[in-house]
Amino acid sequence: MSLAHPNTSGTAAGTPPAPRPDTGARRAAWLGLALVVLAAGLGVVSLAVGSTGVEPVFQVLGQLLSAAWGVGDPAAALADGTTSAPMESQISAQIVWDIRAPRTLGALLAGALLGLAGAVAQGLFRNPLADPFLLGSASGATLGVALALSLLGVSPMTTNWVIKLGLTGAAFVGAVLAVLLTLMLAKGVQHTLRLLLAGVVVGVVLGAFSSLVTLLSPDILQAMQGFMLGSTGFVGWAAVGIMACVWLPCVAVALAFARVLDGLSLGEATAASLGLPLGALRVALVAVLALATGTAVAQTGLIAFVGLAAPHLVRSAVKTTHGRLLALSSLMGGVLLLLADTLARGVLAPQELPVGVLTAVLGGGYLLWLMHRRAG
Repeated sequence: MSLAHPNTSGTAAGTPPAPRPDTGARRAAWLGLALVVLAAGLGVVSLAVGSTGVEPVFQVLGQLLSAAWGVGDPAAALADGTTSAPMESQISAQIVWDIRAPRTLGALLAGALLGLAGAVAQGLFRNPLADPFLLGSASGATLGVALALSLLGVSPMTTNWVIKLGLTGAAFVGAVLAVLLTLMLAKGVQHTLRLLLAGVVVGVVLGAFSSLVTLLSPDILQAMQGFMLGSTGFVGWAAVGIMACVWLPCVAVALAFARVLDGLSLGEATAASLGLPLGALRVALVAVLALATGTAVAQTGLIAFVGLAAPHLVRSAVKTTHGRLLALSSLMGGVLLLLADTLARGVLAPQELPVGVLTAVLGGGYLLWLMHRRAG
């Protein structure tokens, strides 16, 4: 008589073992949590960075809560002739609430928009070197803003909701038209080289038109110079609200069409064999790319390399599908721009570096290191 071996695994005979947990999903979740914590920490530090350097964090948080709850009014203090110490505390609270807080959130949201747009561009065109500005969207948005500044005589420093919305709309229309012109010249997205050449041509031509508009309207020269260098200094609560309202639908649409990007990564023929309506879905993804890029450019100017570097950093940390990649790239973009903006304000305080210059230097250095590592 034979004796059956005991089943030490705890499963019935012939039953396959329980599937191992998805390590990619788990690593993506940990990365997302780390990015959220890092964004919160950088946000606190950003609130403490001023023209005099880094202030005590607890003092700044107290000033922020004081301004948020409406404790103290500098205008009323001036009218009543109160003492100087409370007056200075109230003014500091207003500076934190009216300047630093919207600038911090604005940098986070603009970076999130650029990171999301970069991930969409790289997935849509199956090119890891694609960035939000590849298809001439930046030049188109710049031309739209230049025309708005010239024809309407408004300033990007305005805090009016209607004017901010008009600048965003002008940047969006310019970005969409530039992308459509690039796709028309390239006759689709099948040929990467033709697409790249078309994007370069459209960018150069629209950049020339932007320079012509600036030349004909010299009063907007200073505003356009700041716009070209990139800065979060003019971001107020109105701009924060606009970017938040744009980011929510953009990330929702991008996540809804993440499976399309997964299919496109396998090739055009494979994606078509899955029954995906590629034409309509491409239009939606291009609209997300243009709207996210146009909104960020309209509020903060031209900030390079954030949209290109964010997806690369996510892929180097975790291998995952486009659904998680889009969300993580958006978070990574927000962290990168918030870090760059904090450094731009604090390194040479009270002088301030244009954040676009800093991101270009850091992003260029990262790409050179990446190329050297792959060549080795």
